[in-house]
Amino acid sequence: MPERLLAPEGSRVHLGEFVHGGATLVYEDFGAGERPVVLLHGIGMGRSVYVDFVQRLRGRVIGLDLPGFGEAPKPARTLTMERHADLVASFLESRGITDAVLLGHSMGSQIAAEVAVRHPEVVSALILAGPTVDSTARSIRAQAGYLLRDLIGERPTVLWRGAREYLRGGPHLFRKMRATIVHEPEKAYPRVRVPTLVVRGSRDPLAPMTWCRRVVELVPDARFTEIPDHGHGTLISDSAAAAEKILEFVSEL
Repeated sequence: MPERLLAPEGSRVHLGEFVHGGATLVYEDFGAGERPVVLLHGIGMGRSVYVDFVQRLRGRVIGLDLPGFGEAPKPARTLTMERHADLVASFLESRGITDAVLLGHSMGSQIAAEVAVRHPEVVSALILAGPTVDSTARSIRAQAGYLLRDLIGERPTVLWRGAREYLRGGPHLFRKMRATIVHEPEKAYPRVRVPTLVVRGSRDPLAPMTWCRRVVELVPDARFTEIPDHGHGTLISDSAAAAEKILEFVSEL
């Protein structure tokens, strides 16, 4: 049985696994209200990295461990971003959700965009935090270099949680990273038809300003916000500023 990692003590929480197309995700669903915020983590991560961030949210929140990350078992085959999207959409449909606010961080932003394009019936808005992959640096070498630059300046909390989840991610992280890098989210963005917020940490080398601006230009209904003095892990620690901007966006839907 999955562990309770995000839900505040005393709150009613639904924990479980969802299987579709030979892949399994783990979910933690708590709180109540319309437009649940669904957390899609980055590569090598899991829902546990949002433990501080969710304390600042209101209403219903759903944290996911995607296949092969966090507590979710490794799939037989590495999933593409499109297959991840189909899995997430099937999960949302199974819970009767038609108005999800998908919050995707890093790799999760790519999956969120694909869900919105491939399964618009389950999505009401997108939040793309530290969106990847910059089309001018689409290689494992370039992305690994940017990740190293980001880690040098990150807070200890980000380093600890990230290292723990990368270890849990298993020995097939290279294949997972390749699946992320070969995906071209810029082909999906013009087809997104829901309000979208792009969030960037001012010191984030993996989501440079030029790329984030391009994302905003490509998505028909998008706005941009930058969090000062934060890197790629802007939602993982010291998340108050990002949470404030996100709650403001959600309240206006």
